[in-house]
Amino acid sequence: MIDTPISNDFTANQLQHLALAGNEEQDSLPKNLLCFSHLRWDFVYQRPQHLLTRFSDIAAVYFLEEPVFGKTDVPYLTFSQRLPELWVCVPHLADGLTKDEVNAQLRELIRVFFINKKLDEFIFWYYTPMALEFSSHLSPGLTVYDCMDELSAFKFAPESLKGLEKELMTRADVVFTGGHSLFESKRNLHANIYPFPSSIDKKHFGQARESNYEPADQAMISGKKIGFYGVIDERFDIDLIRDIATQRPDWNIILIGPVVKIDPKTLPRKANIHYLGAKSYEQLPAYLSGWDVALVPFLLNESTQFISPTKTPEYLCAGKPVVSTPIRDVVNPYGTNKLVSIGKDGKDFVEAIAYWLDLRDKKGWLGGVDQFLSTNSWDITCADMIDYMTSVHDTRKVVKIGRQ
Repeated sequence: MIDTPISNDFTANQLQHLALAGNEEQDSLPKNLLCFSHLRWDFVYQRPQHLLTRFSDIAAVYFLEEPVFGKTDVPYLTFSQRLPELWVCVPHLADGLTKDEVNAQLRELIRVFFINKKLDEFIFWYYTPMALEFSSHLSPGLTVYDCMDELSAFKFAPESLKGLEKELMTRADVVFTGGHSLFESKRNLHANIYPFPSSIDKKHFGQARESNYEPADQAMISGKKIGFYGVIDERFDIDLIRDIATQRPDWNIILIGPVVKIDPKTLPRKANIHYLGAKSYEQLPAYLSGWDVALVPFLLNESTQFISPTKTPEYLCAGKPVVSTPIRDVVNPYGTNKLVSIGKDGKDFVEAIAYWLDLRDKKGWLGGVDQFLSTNSWDITCADMIDYMTSVHDTRKVVKIGRQ
């Protein structure tokens, strides 16, 4: 059973992708892409959304989410159209299934999906190796593993994830990593592996420089504003936020984003800490426009060892000074190029924030930021990925022909 509710209400921002039409080198790639994701399309707009919206200019993109469970006798897929050539696909399964039953039903849904479709006309794009449990029997035209995080280090990661990642490394034609430190840890695991750190949508976040047009829930907060947006989870340094707020009660700490995998009761509660909840990607520049300094307050642990926070270049693109804990992919290149301040504890953070608040002339710093970011964009990242994919795919075709 296939249920297909379709929406054609596309925003102007959604339709502004990379114009790839006419590039001869992409013509050899399969014209369909099936993405296996552990993230929900509508959760937080990040790397998968940035890349796949752009890939939808050259291929029909199907973003397959993890299943949702409920009262249903028959498993089925729903398709929600988000762009002219991009669909979010959600499997709906019955409550109470065993792991083996879940994977069996997902394999059946994939079989139904591919009725009247040719596997060799598809790119398989993996964000989670766990999807191999129901897709390993299929051989698409090209397999890509976009390893955006070290998922095995995250809270509640399945024990089988590491083994499945090893298998995915043997199946993938090309591997991309979400940062340089993650690339260094995996570079010897694949012959075609390339680092692609977090990038930016300059036009979108550049809006924050144009004028102060804060949304009402933030505008009502008076005084200096020190902000963070993103997922508030086990990577978030709760004690650091509490320490900053305690040392400087005259500063307002703005926290935007959903709280997941941690107990909300453990979050610090002070008069100058403001939890504004999750906001849409379209709203972020408006909130950024009212901040004085932006934060990257991540703990240093296994789950943050290889991260490359997308928010770092986004904050900078918005023209906001940034203070971060010593995350490797923030220290290098942003800290070493003196674009971002690095602090280890509350004292360091308070001193760095105070420095930026007192600095009246930021033109020199901002000029360095703009120069550094001049070659950084999701459009460029997507185009470079296509180059690698095309090269690998063309080589595969030559090998196949030679074996016939």
